[in-house]
Amino acid sequence: MKNKLGISKNVFALGLVSFFNDVASEMIYPIVPIFLTSVLGAPVAVVGLIEGIAESTASVLKVVSGWLSDKWQKRKPFVVAGYSFSAISKILLSLAFSWPFVLFARFVDRFGKGTRTSARDALITESSEESVRGRSFGFHRAFDTLGAVIGPLIALLAIHYLDKNYRLIFFLAFIPACVGILLLLFLVKEKTKGKNPSATLNLSWRNLDPSFKNFLLISFIFALGNSSDVFLILRAQNLGLSVTLVVALYVLFNFTYAIFSMPAGIISDKIGPKKVLLTGFLLFSAVYLFFGLAPSSIFLWLLFPVYGMYMALTEGVGKAYISNLVPREKTGTAFGVYQTTIGLCTFFASLIAGLFWTYIDVSAPFIFGSIMAAISAFLFVALEKKIKLAKV
Repeated sequence: MKNKLGISKNVFALGLVSFFNDVASEMIYPIVPIFLTSVLGAPVAVVGLIEGIAESTASVLKVVSGWLSDKWQKRKPFVVAGYSFSAISKILLSLAFSWPFVLFARFVDRFGKGTRTSARDALITESSEESVRGRSFGFHRAFDTLGAVIGPLIALLAIHYLDKNYRLIFFLAFIPACVGILLLLFLVKEKTKGKNPSATLNLSWRNLDPSFKNFLLISFIFALGNSSDVFLILRAQNLGLSVTLVVALYVLFNFTYAIFSMPAGIISDKIGPKKVLLTGFLLFSAVYLFFGLAPSSIFLWLLFPVYGMYMALTEGVGKAYISNLVPREKTGTAFGVYQTTIGLCTFFASLIAGLFWTYIDVSAPFIFGSIMAAISAFLFVALEKKIKLAKV
């Protein structure tokens, strides 16, 4: 049953769940590096090690949990477990008195993300008619990202009024995380389905839709130039902005991302996701080029929101596109393969960006990313045209 927004009750509820979870996550995300270095005395290298292990854990688990949710044809248990692990990690962080314990807490948090993501996206697919998949994923991304707007603002207020009591802030983040879990338990319903014994971890490459294979290849190439958003933050600092202004830019980026996510999804339902994704790739190419060439910080107040528009045009729309290319009973595995590919590429992209930044120039990572995005856009058009000709 749809509401006035044109989405199902499940999708609406999952959007609320993601909102509260992201409020909790973004309350602590910008604080963890400060807590590690200033309170626990950990070197910056350890911060990188912790984040690398945490994100790699999430990336690898996405394909495994997606496959298991396909095989058992159960999505909600994985989603509940994943959000529960992430909630528990907030308590663990508040108890941390050494960096290895922070590593354990971040591992638990990302273990939760890896457990829930593919199954949650498959549940959104199953809860949406094909004609409104873009709208549904766009709505979910909008609410998820709105949490990423509210979370850092709460963190700034908490740091000021709680006199930098980081442990208390970590503990308080547990509250919105629990609200999200309760909403998930009571509002999200899943239809009972039989097991799918034929589900296999190795998707048959030969039998996959050619458009899905092309999109996976294009996403791989694109992701090699799409380094961590940390480099955008570093670029803002490099151009002379204070920490407060950098956080303000981050909030502006997420706000724009949230505002445009659902409209982008609706447009993709009307004109097709391929055109929207292509626009997103080209927009990224232009924005990254200007990030590299910007002579002054004043340009960042335009570039960050435009970067948010790129995210809106690609994140939810990309998932809607994939959901239309694979059988419903295989969506968990397909989302897992896609997200694991992107996650692992982001690790290598960030490594490349760091080397370019250090040994060539601060603009080099962004110019490289712009070139890779332009190549991806060209291949997207060329390969899809080849598929059309093959079908004639």
